[in-house]
Amino acid sequence: MTRVPPDPGDAGDRLRELQEEVAQLKEALASHAVVDQAIGMIVALGRVTPDQGWAVLKQVSQHTNIKLRNVAELILIWGRKGELPPEIRVELEEALDRRGPRQVPGAPPE
Repeated sequence: MTRVPPDPGDAGDRLRELQEEVAQLKEALASHAVVDQAIGMIVALGRVTPDQGWAVLKQVSQHTNIKLRNVAELILIWGRKGELPPEIRVELEEALDRRGPRQVPGAPPE
């Protein structure tokens, strides 16, 4: 049985593919952590279940046409600095109101 030596170009291509996959997995892991933290804030502040927190985050993203990860980042900034863009605040309040009457802390009084 004759063995064909591996093509060195194939190894380089495979290495690049694996490096790209690792980079994508690192990005996905970081994104997942941001989203999970934002869901945690929504759960705590909105007094909803984690599944409801996920649904609220998705609704805010869809209704503002802002990527979910970016909405999650804005919510985390809000937790640290108390600043939340008005359109995010309005959609967050509305999404939480659909699950029962409550007000987002720090929202202007009605």
